[in-house]
Amino acid sequence: MEEHYFYGTGRRKTSVARVRLLPGKGAIVINGTPYEELFTRTEYRRAITKPLIVTDSMNRFNVVVKVEGGGITGQAAAISHGIARALVQANQENKLKLRQGGLLTRDPRAKERKKAGLRRARKAPQYTKR
Repeated sequence: MEEHYFYGTGRRKTSVARVRLLPGKGAIVINGTPYEELFTRTEYRRAITKPLIVTDSMNRFNVVVKVEGGGITGQAAAISHGIARALVQANQENKLKLRQGGLLTRDPRAKERKKAGLRRARKAPQYTKR
């Protein structure tokens, strides 16, 4: 039996989320566990569910996610990005709503690399005159 689903890949910082939308009642499972157990803070939960709420499809799809890399903030944003892309694949009419909500744009901000002679990316050693 072949299951029909919609797929979307989400990225943020160094996190990559592979998202599948299956017809269902609205369960969100991330790496085999319910998202409430992994993401305890409300801002992360809100970020994950925002694309579903904007498109009024919270109770139409079950969401299955495999996410890896980065920290919890990057993973939450990557999942949101992946869900938004999968919703566009499910229905092209969702694209305008998601675009207006800023959910389809990949956030390009990432950690800046450390430069030679500096302590971090931009922090220089203290200047001494004498």
